[in-house]
Amino acid sequence: MNRLPSILITIGVFFLLDFYVFQAVRTLTRGLSLDARRLIHTIYWAIPIVSLGVWIVTQFLIPADSLSRMTRQFIWTGLLIPYFAKVFALFFVLLDDVVRFGKWVVSLFGDQATAPSPAVGEPTIPRSEFLMKSALAVAGTTVAGFTYGIISGAHDYRIRRVKVPLKNLPKAFEGIKIAQLSDIHSGSFFNKTAVKGGVEMLMAQKPDLFFFTGDLVNNTADEVKDYIDIFKKIKAPLGTFSVLGNHDYGDYYQWPSAEAKRRNLLDLKEAHRLLGWDLLVDEHRAIKVGNEQIGLLGIQNWGMGGFAQYGSLEKAAQNTEGFPVKLLLSHDPSHWNAQVTTDKFKDIDVAFAGHTHGMQFGIEVGGFQWSPVQYRYKQWGGLYTQGEQHLYVNRGFGYIGYPGRVGILPEITILELVRA
Repeated sequence: MNRLPSILITIGVFFLLDFYVFQAVRTLTRGLSLDARRLIHTIYWAIPIVSLGVWIVTQFLIPADSLSRMTRQFIWTGLLIPYFAKVFALFFVLLDDVVRFGKWVVSLFGDQATAPSPAVGEPTIPRSEFLMKSALAVAGTTVAGFTYGIISGAHDYRIRRVKVPLKNLPKAFEGIKIAQLSDIHSGSFFNKTAVKGGVEMLMAQKPDLFFFTGDLVNNTADEVKDYIDIFKKIKAPLGTFSVLGNHDYGDYYQWPSAEAKRRNLLDLKEAHRLLGWDLLVDEHRAIKVGNEQIGLLGIQNWGMGGFAQYGSLEKAAQNTEGFPVKLLLSHDPSHWNAQVTTDKFKDIDVAFAGHTHGMQFGIEVGGFQWSPVQYRYKQWGGLYTQGEQHLYVNRGFGYIGYPGRVGILPEITILELVRA
């Protein structure tokens, strides 16, 4: 019963949004017959009533273990996409009300004697059909776009090729190819065949090294069980290495005990071993080609803005002074400006991160990039350079929450090290 107030508040907010956007529907249907208006209005209200009813039943009345993760994910998506669309429509309805209010204020100071009298039953300042049509058009386009993002964008893997120039790169490492994946989030997958195809795309690039920069699961280690056989096919002659992301610790899950959470993390680490990935937990490795070598550091999750800071770069960097080039795996890109680019760690040449997903929504056309996530993260997708240090932020292989992508597509990164 202690959840009842929050449920009622949520329903109330959704109802107010529905009612406000309904003004656009009512305006655009007023010229239709009474029966047609009733049908359209009934359909409009039936959709939120049914979706909210399903949400309440599945979230609060049905036992949590009686529905699969995928079922719950799509119920949430089916509820939130229409309301997300209505938020966009809300802008036009609000704009119309601002315009109408302005006209009303002007009318107070106008010549009332010469103003024509409105017809009986007609509002003094009618709503703009253009703005109402715009509101519904934007809402419809949003629903269509996010639906397409699930059907097509979720597994529309793209290979991004990047060359990284390094001043002190040993000659033996010239042209070395590194494949990077990040944010697999195996608990969200709903198309195993497509995931397998993405791994095959990666292996077709014949990488020399493979890096995974965290978030193998959403919450629990068992999510990856059905995908071990797929991701274990990732091989690279110079090694396959990984680190943990913020979701891998189970911090966003209600565990029955601290011991259960601890065991889950052990199981997650065991999953990395089964995959054949060398999990770096605040430690480093030497990558050797012939008689030359470079250093690879990997830390546990370390993020700004309220995210967990489990990792220790100081510990990982111990006894690495002799490496001519140092690479770093660190899940959260906010770590780069917070620690990596400080004087103490200026000798780290390239950091590899993920975490942002590019918010799974945005625009990337030619050299133009935009995503709402850029207002939260200065570095959110692609290659960044500060002085002689570089950061590459992978846009993510999987997804979480919304089971799709719009504009910011899932990424397989192939980075080539070259001598500057």
